[in-house]
Amino acid sequence: MDTSGLAALDERIADCRACPRLVAWREETARAKRPAFADQAYWGRPVPGFGPPDARLLIVGLAPAAHGANRTGRMFTGDRSGDVLYEALYDLGLASQPTAVHADDGLELYGVRITAPVHCAPPANKPTPGERDACRPWLVRELELLRPTLRAAVALGAFGWQAALPAFGQAGWTTPRPRPAFAHGARVLLGDLDLFGCFHPSQRNTFTGRLTPAMLRDVLRTAARTAGLPTPAPG
Repeated sequence: MDTSGLAALDERIADCRACPRLVAWREETARAKRPAFADQAYWGRPVPGFGPPDARLLIVGLAPAAHGANRTGRMFTGDRSGDVLYEALYDLGLASQPTAVHADDGLELYGVRITAPVHCAPPANKPTPGERDACRPWLVRELELLRPTLRAAVALGAFGWQAALPAFGQAGWTTPRPRPAFAHGARVLLGDLDLFGCFHPSQRNTFTGRLTPAMLRDVLRTAARTAGLPTPAPG
């Protein structure tokens, strides 16, 4: 078996049990379930990245949602954050459909891969620094495998930004010192790759208007074009 490719990496990630608190939480959530999904079998395992192995653009989130990706087994699938993200990607011609309901719904990404610095659903959606650091080798290896084609990345939120920068450094990109602060619309050059900051499409951010669909599309459009992916003009 090829032990160096993304498919093999995804299999290894899905079997990880390194963080006891996260293992207990994701599995208990999968047992208890949300009443609306009581008839569904939850994934209840670490959620690997999603998207082609030759992606030119990487989107880095936070961690799987307890009743979203932890239920469906695919990043940003089955929750409202994913609804916002995939609709934006579809509008830009980077996804085959605007919705992500379950892992077998036929959704494809074009030139884009989605991952997270923490692959297990955390309590209160807040991984600890130790859990983030324990999960970092997975992200570093994913970046190493994507490096031949990867030209841009978008970090969704401060957690994703703070976790991504050292991982890019460990994977061989040049990271600036001092480490740049997160901001929506921030752009940092890491050698041959541009890292962009964007508010996370969480329910809190989208319901309050801190992040609008137009704001999300603008960052994704700029990042995609930087990566060499064709996108429609704003309209």
